Amino acid sequence: MIIDPSTQNAAENYKLLIGSILPRPIAWVSTLSEARVANLAPISFFTAVGRKPPMISISLQPRSDGVTLKDTFVNIRDTGEFVVNVVNLDLAHAMHRSAFEFSSDVDEFTAIGLEKAQSAVVRPPRVKQSPIAMECKVERIIPIGDQGEHVVFGEVLRFQIRDELYLDRGRIDTGALQAIGRLAAEYTLVQNAFTTPVDEQILSSLSRKRLGRLDGHEDGYSPIDSKSWSASGATL
Repeated sequence: MIIDPSTQNAAENYKLLIGSILPRPIAWVSTLSEARVANLAPISFFTAVGRKPPMISISLQPRSDGVTLKDTFVNIRDTGEFVVNVVNLDLAHAMHRSAFEFSSDVDEFTAIGLEKAQSAVVRPPRVKQSPIAMECKVERIIPIGDQGEHVVFGEVLRFQIRDELYLDRGRIDTGALQAIGRLAAEYTLVQNAFTTPVDEQILSSLSRKRLGRLDGHEDGYSPIDSKSWSASGATL
């Protein structure tokens, strides 16, 4: 199958991207509006882009109407600050609920029932339960294409790391983190690790084997047609 993305609309290309680039790390972004209303949103177009200074990027699309800019982007653009909170398994459902498109005057920490913690050097609060938070200031914002999308580059001013996760020589105990990532319509738990080469017997036993499920649904299930999938339909 060869597909020319220029013959498809944005939604069709989006489906191919999110089904091919996986698992994607989730930036659970907290911001403050100019009116000091706290906002939370999960962003899975997210990666590290620099080391000195440490730099991350997040890409933001409009709301589900395809036109209105997301509160996360507006707040970042207007205040120049944001926090990236790392999501682990304990926080997965709260993170998913924060994808709901709340009104701009709603404090999403309060709506979801999450406790705020004060950041060290930026104004937006961080998620207190998050194991790692990165306090960022905007380095630059780049508009992408003609669909109202933007890439935000942020310099990490402070890392806030739960003490037991910080190891000798400045490492993170990734084995204890229980980080989750985004697939296409679902999430995945990071729960195994390996180095190469992998034993041939293991490779053979896993060849074409489908992933396991933690939620009890049958193999092949997808929430893509349910209200719990999209940002605009995430149930509370």
